[in-house]
Amino acid sequence: MDLKEGDKLVFVEQDGRSYVENAALVAVTRVQEAFAGQAERLGLRDEQDVVDLVKQVRRERREQRSAGNG
Repeated sequence: MDLKEGDKLVFVEQDGRSYVENAALVAVTRVQEAFAGQAERLGLRDEQDVVDLVKQVRRERREQRSAGNG
């Protein structure tokens, strides 16, 4: 399991069997699964598309704050 001092463990029971797993790896895996397909859904093809999306979201949030809505 390649554990280091201070690593957190999670105990999982699935189909009547118990497993011990690295909690950080479980969390990363769940996040990856949750985000699977989202880039395609949003039309993000490359890093520049991500940068443009971040700029757009920041601009919208700034506009909302300046209008007193957030």
